[in-house]
Amino acid sequence: MKNIDKISLEKAYNLFETGKIDSLEIGTTKGLQQIHHHLFDGLYDFAGQIRTLNISKGGFRFANSLYLKEILEKIEQMPERTFEEIISKYVEMNIAHPFMEGNGRTMRIWLDLILKSRIRKVINWQFVGKELYLQAMERSPINDLELRTLLIANLTDEIENREIIFKGIEQSYYYEGYKKENDDE
Repeated sequence: MKNIDKISLEKAYNLFETGKIDSLEIGTTKGLQQIHHHLFDGLYDFAGQIRTLNISKGGFRFANSLYLKEILEKIEQMPERTFEEIISKYVEMNIAHPFMEGNGRTMRIWLDLILKSRIRKVINWQFVGKELYLQAMERSPINDLELRTLLIANLTDEIENREIIFKGIEQSYYYEGYKKENDDE
């Protein structure tokens, strides 16, 4: 694991261990920015800042930076009463991809906060396979049924279970290609 990733992972644990997670706005762009800032402060000079440049990944262009402010305002207004509505909001935020780097790790924490607050559940990410998840995310702008099916199968009401939360954070970093130092042995 690169040093920057190791530090960010420690910051993610810290967000929960210190209880700072409980003071963040839920379901808002500001809350997403708060998470991103916490994870990447001191690591990226753009920590917590909405991007001003256009980005793409694997041939997919994320939301145009010129319209990002308006797009984020619309996403923020999306309902989040049901699991389906929350996943739709998550998919739209993924299409927006508001940061230059660190979107996935930030948004998965943001998603769990919304789920915990609105339906008293979180995703047990340790059981969500990397390839299935990444494929479902790739297809989600067209149809989010695959993503919803994958995630609903791994919902848990153990919203305060420290092991589930921390294993989920580790899995989130794994999705991005990061490994613990002893994983290479």
